Amino acid sequence: MIKIYDTMSRDLREFVPIEDGKVKMYVCGPTVYNYIHVGNARSTVAFDTIRRYFEYRGYEVAYISNFTDVDDKIINRAKEEGITPQEVADKYIAAFREDVTALGVKPATRHPRVVEFMIDIIRFVEELIEKGFAYESQGDVYFRVEKSHNYAKLANKTLEDLELGASGRTDEETARKENPVDFALWKAAKSGEISWDSPWGPGRPGWHIECSVMSTEILGDTIDIHGGGADLEFPHHTNEIAQSEAKTGKTFANYWMHNGFVNIDNVKMSKSLGNFITVHDALKTLDGQVLRFFFATQHYRKPINFTEKAVRDAETNLKYLKNTYEQPFTGNVDAQELQAFKDKFVAAMDEDFNAANGITVVFEMAKWINSGNYDASVKQAFADMLEVFGIVFIEEVLDVEIEDLIQNAKKRVPVVILRQRTKSVTNWLLKGLSSLTPKME
Repeated sequence: MIKIYDTMSRDLREFVPIEDGKVKMYVCGPTVYNYIHVGNARSTVAFDTIRRYFEYRGYEVAYISNFTDVDDKIINRAKEEGITPQEVADKYIAAFREDVTALGVKPATRHPRVVEFMIDIIRFVEELIEKGFAYESQGDVYFRVEKSHNYAKLANKTLEDLELGASGRTDEETARKENPVDFALWKAAKSGEISWDSPWGPGRPGWHIECSVMSTEILGDTIDIHGGGADLEFPHHTNEIAQSEAKTGKTFANYWMHNGFVNIDNVKMSKSLGNFITVHDALKTLDGQVLRFFFATQHYRKPINFTEKAVRDAETNLKYLKNTYEQPFTGNVDAQELQAFKDKFVAAMDEDFNAANGITVVFEMAKWINSGNYDASVKQAFADMLEVFGIVFIEEVLDVEIEDLIQNAKKRVPVVILRQRTKSVTNWLLKGLSSLTPKME
C-alpha cells in the first residue's frame, strides 16, 4: 500500500487512484528562458523517480510535465539575445531535453507547450467570467480571490492574511483590481510584445492559468497527483486550485506533492552568492549518472545539501553498485531470501517514496550478492530496483552487440551508459563549486 504525504492535508494518506491501476500525474515543468539549474534538476529527478516506482509497482502512469514558453522572462531574454521569444523557448527546450537525458530522466507521456493551448486558455477564462469568478479591467482579466472557497489552504495561509499583506500596494496594476490579492488570468499586450487576439483585446495568459488548462485538457478535471517544487505551493499551485475548481466545480488534484530545495554547502543557492550552478555546466565535468544518483537516492521532501563530499560519496557508491552488477551471475538462487529483499524494498518505498531507505535495501542486497554466487534472477531483481532510481548499467560487450543492447533498453527507459571518464568528478569538485556559475548567453 503506497502512502503519500499530501501537502494539502499535511498528512500521510493511502494512495487510492481515480482509476484502478492507473495514475494521472501532472508536474510543473520549467520556464524555458535559460539552462536549468540543479534545483530544477532535483525536482525533475525526484518526480521521475516517483513515476518509476509507480511503474515498478505495476501502475500505468500518464505523466504530464509542461514547458512554460509564454512568460515575461522569455520576452526579456529574447530582447537580450536579439531573437524571438519562440526561438528562445525552442533553444532552451532543446537544452532541457539534453540535460535531463544525461540525468536518465524518462520523457514525459506528453510535454505540452502553452502556445499549443491558447484557444483553450481563452475559453477557460471566458467561462470564469461567465460564472462571476473573473472580471475584465483595461484589457486585463483578474480572478476574484474572495469568491474562492478555502483559498490558499494549500500554503496554510488565510485570505485575511493575504489581504493585510497587500493593503499597502499602490502600483498601477493594483489600481486596476477590485482586490489587491486578485491575480491575473490574462494580461493586456504591451507595445512590441508577443500577443494573441482575445475578447479583451491583444494579450497573453497569466502564468497560473496555463498549467490549469494544460492539466485539465489532457488529463481531465480531476487528477490523481499534482507535483512541483516547494516554492510553487504559493502562489502558483494555490491559484491553479482556485481557478480550476471555480470552473469545474470539482477537486482539481487528489494529492499534492512538493519536493525540497537544494542548498550549496549549507547555503541557499543564489546568483548573487556565486553558487548558482546550471546542469549544463555541471555536466561538463560531472557524470550525469553520478548527479542522478545523488538526487534520486534522497527523500524527495527533504532539502538536499550539495557538497563536494556528498558528490564524491555518490560517485563511490555508484561504482560499488556497478561492480556488483557486473560480476558473474552463474550460481543458484535462494528464492526466499531474494523475496525478502524485494518485500523490504517495497515496504521502504511505499512509505512516501522514501528513496533513502529504499537505496539502503539495495546496498544490503548488493552486500548479499557479493557474499555468494547467484543466478540471473537475482541480477534482474537487482537491476529492477536500481532502475527505480534511474540507474541503468550496460555491460562492456563486443562493439557489434552494443547497438542492439541500447535499442532494446531504450524500449524501457532512456539509457545513460556509465563508463570510465577521462576526467574525474574529484578534479571538478576540487576547482570549487563557484567555478560553475552560468554563462548568460
